[in-house]
Amino acid sequence: MKILMVLTSHDELGDTGKKTGFWLEEFAAPYYIFKDAGSDITLASPEGGQPPLDPSSDADDAQTEDTKRFKSDKAAQAALANTKPLSAVSADGFDAIFYPGGHGPLWDLAENDDSKALIETFSASGRPVGAVCHAPAIFKHAKNAVGEPLVKGKAVTGFTNSEEEGVGLTNVVPFLVEDMLKENGGIYRKTHDWAPFVVVDSMLVTGQNPASSAEAASKLLDLL
Repeated sequence: MKILMVLTSHDELGDTGKKTGFWLEEFAAPYYIFKDAGSDITLASPEGGQPPLDPSSDADDAQTEDTKRFKSDKAAQAALANTKPLSAVSADGFDAIFYPGGHGPLWDLAENDDSKALIETFSASGRPVGAVCHAPAIFKHAKNAVGEPLVKGKAVTGFTNSEEEGVGLTNVVPFLVEDMLKENGGIYRKTHDWAPFVVVDSMLVTGQNPASSAEAASKLLDLL
């Protein structure tokens, strides 16, 4: 199995002067789910190279067994430091694509034409597309074969409005994931804030929040 994981290159949290990026747990948990299943993983990002890590996800209270494993995994660290530029990545040869979240994707991956083309290619060819937490932002402009929003009529989830309010960033982010998915015609579903929750609709896999990362990756593998 060959899986493409796409991370953000964006590190500015709006005009707050604070840093953002990808959320460590949302990368590490799926990475090891895929790796332990024997998958060949390729990492990419809009700018290539080292994606920015959201410093909040590196705090002591955000650590999990997977993030601890990553911190002692030199090979995984080297792979992450050398992501391929999205413009140089083709969908050819990959079995699935997966997007970890963090706030970064709201700014770059949501608007990135290379990412949009990859998502549409994977979807049109019946290959799984997965995204967790803020990463369903990638569906903002993605279209299906008839030119409608890719999530239209599909059951989906993603970071809730109340979770965004809980972290105090409702007025900082460029858009709210829950609102966007609904506006694009998605059948939005959610559970309690911060509880694991994953939705699978055909070849589309979405997770609500960081705690949903491992399950989302497992559900993606189930489709392969």
